[in-house]
Amino acid sequence: MAYFEDLDIWKNAKQLTLSVYRDLQMGHDYGFKDQIQRAAVSVMNNIAEGSEAGSPQMYIRFLHIARGSCAEVRNMLYLSEPLGYCTEGKTRQMIDQCRYITASINKLIAYLDTKKQ
Repeated sequence: MAYFEDLDIWKNAKQLTLSVYRDLQMGHDYGFKDQIQRAAVSVMNNIAEGSEAGSPQMYIRFLHIARGSCAEVRNMLYLSEPLGYCTEGKTRQMIDQCRYITASINKLIAYLDTKKQ
């Protein structure tokens, strides 16, 4: 198996995390900023941790957590534009990134499900 750094799914999660850090510069709403940043980092961390967990079952477990964190980021993004924390275009781009990552996680879970049987 490749190192997690070689996985496209991890690279995409890293790009999402960088986008969240760069594009959501929201003044004094530290609670919102901290929550969305932690959720974004959780996506890439769980992909990395799962890839080296040692078994397909454990990997799938971590991927489920990553998928949940990705949903959390996407959910918070729906608030970021109306609250004035991010432009509509950048918000849309990050939501699309989240959807792509979620679809990729689902495909990887399906693949790993076949390997554990």
